[in-house]
Amino acid sequence: MVRQRIEELRRQLEEHNHRYYVENAPTISDFEFDSLMRELQELEAANPQYADPDSPSVRVGSDLTTEFRTVRHRFPMLSLGNTYSLDELHEFLDRIRRETGREPEVVCELKFDGTAISLTYEHGRLLRAVTRGDGAEGDDVTANVRTIRSVPLRLRGEGWPDYFEIRGEVLMPYASFDRLNAEREAAGEPLLANPRNAAAGTLKQLSSAVVARRGLDCTLYQIAGDEIPFATHMAGLEAARGWGFKISDKMRICRTTAEVDDYIAYWDKARRELPFPTDGVVIKVDDFALRRQLGFTAKAPKWAVAYKFKAEQALTRLVSVDFQVGRTGAVTPVANLEPVLLAGTTVRRATLHNAEQMAQLDIRPGDNVYVEKGGEIIPKITGVELSDRPADSRPFVYIDRCPECGTPLVRYEGEAKHYCPNAGGCRPQIIGRILHFIRRKALDIEGLGEETVELLYDNGLVHDASDLYDLRADELAPLPRLGEKSAENIVRSIRRSTEAPFHRVLFGLGIRFVGETTAKYLASHFRTLDALMAATREELIEADEVGEKIADAIRDHFADAENRRIVERLRKAGLRFEAEAREQASDALAGKSFVISGKFRDHSRDEMKELIERHGGRNLAAVSGNVDYLVAGENMGPAKLKKAEKLGIRIISEEEFTALIAGARTVQADRPATDDAVSGNEPAGEKIPGGNGRDDDAPRQGELF
Repeated sequence: MVRQRIEELRRQLEEHNHRYYVENAPTISDFEFDSLMRELQELEAANPQYADPDSPSVRVGSDLTTEFRTVRHRFPMLSLGNTYSLDELHEFLDRIRRETGREPEVVCELKFDGTAISLTYEHGRLLRAVTRGDGAEGDDVTANVRTIRSVPLRLRGEGWPDYFEIRGEVLMPYASFDRLNAEREAAGEPLLANPRNAAAGTLKQLSSAVVARRGLDCTLYQIAGDEIPFATHMAGLEAARGWGFKISDKMRICRTTAEVDDYIAYWDKARRELPFPTDGVVIKVDDFALRRQLGFTAKAPKWAVAYKFKAEQALTRLVSVDFQVGRTGAVTPVANLEPVLLAGTTVRRATLHNAEQMAQLDIRPGDNVYVEKGGEIIPKITGVELSDRPADSRPFVYIDRCPECGTPLVRYEGEAKHYCPNAGGCRPQIIGRILHFIRRKALDIEGLGEETVELLYDNGLVHDASDLYDLRADELAPLPRLGEKSAENIVRSIRRSTEAPFHRVLFGLGIRFVGETTAKYLASHFRTLDALMAATREELIEADEVGEKIADAIRDHFADAENRRIVERLRKAGLRFEAEAREQASDALAGKSFVISGKFRDHSRDEMKELIERHGGRNLAAVSGNVDYLVAGENMGPAKLKKAEKLGIRIISEEEFTALIAGARTVQADRPATDDAVSGNEPAGEKIPGGNGRDDDAPRQGELF
């Protein structure tokens, strides 16, 4: 009975997911859906013998970090030729007619502004998801793509090939993008420029749980395979829709140049009402036989082209320039504009980035300026209408003092922005650091928004993050908009934050250039805050994801007496400054010291280091006489190799390292659980069997770009 109920819940949730994310036609409320999901999760937790990697419950992703394997595309993902000119588009259509001797039907479809993806299905189940990469090889991002609700893990209906690929675009809808930027703004982080970059960056997150929370979508637009049972592009996509894929309903068959022009003209305006970004129209020959006749160039198919929409511009007056100070002290100029309608929204402000850009544009208050939306989202000034400039206009003089505290600004070598160095006395910097400390990905203190933090600071209750742990409910309750219940909840959340793991505490300290992922690497590598604070520049650079810039920022942060004082107060408050102890798997490496260097095939460097510690060994950051083994991967530093050889240290490969612990009983448990089918087994650089008399490296039928 339990298994039957689990299967029934999975079936229901898969159906509701499809209705909500693919058909946009939900039939139950969010509350009802969540109730079914909770029941399934509880049953699966109590009955692990019925686990299924394709269960709807796994769509939340995992907090385990993974690195991405490189996979060779079975069918190359070629680029598209593109044009901004209708005349050039007409020439493309005329060439198609001349070379085929007929008036072929073409499919017009929206050009989605996201990141390209190739999904492979075998026996009706998602096998692998790979990014475009360089067109020949891409990154295996299967774990992340499995969290995207519009991607089917198992196909519906019937008639699908036993093995095929389907290509498309991973998108970040405007609603998800706006929510993500709102969270970043509240945390004092720089805003993401556009949904396209946000989608690409999200897809390469090391934590699939982060991907799941960001609300990506996926629309598919081409089937690829050796035995595709369709004669036309449109027929294949209509079939794919029935298999459960999200296929655009905006496609249209066009039979004349005029129909193509009408389609483009319509969507050049109507695209502003869409919930996701588009940047053009793709025109493809529908008939597969004609595609084969037309063939390919070295980089692109000759049967398709992309017409790119021109960015919408508006002319308005620059009223004034404000300057904002972030938590790191970075000063950003912001243009205040006379309100103007642009891409469906009213624009009043636009970023000016830095002094260099302002000088390059020679922008001055009172100018009439051209504004467009970068990536259709972030307004930016692209030029000045010089013919409207008054004769007595004077060049803009960039500020040399902080607009908040009056401290002389500095500009660091290699950076375009100016900075206020008064970290301890500049109000927006102090408040920004506290907001960063309490954000969800750091200490996750609930009830403290920006207004409340400003209230606490202005009333002298907090001057830095460590003061939060001295707050009492009776101090907070009398403040405006709080009260006893809110005050008690805030204090309770502050106390609960002492349970946050070390890597989140480290992220919350707000060290320049140390983001969430880098904090995880540092916590895993150094294990304790004391070890991190004592690390030399060379030792810091040995950690994954840490280069010279980040290493210098870490050393500068902890060299500051005020930052060290805050650390000691946080230590007394009970925050965790040490990574959780790892479960010992064996003593196979007991008494041995290792240095890991280079890139490895089967393990990330962090996984190698964890294996060493779990089997009794010790990780060292630098080559010295205390090292027993140097585990050498690809692209390791020649200086390190030379020093190891000079000291007589044994240099071993990844395979030899694995052999050292081969007798340990839980070696395999240390590695991430993978299915051979999703690990990317095609060897990099291996030629694809032709099978049809063509050159092995030439594009094959059914491929996508």
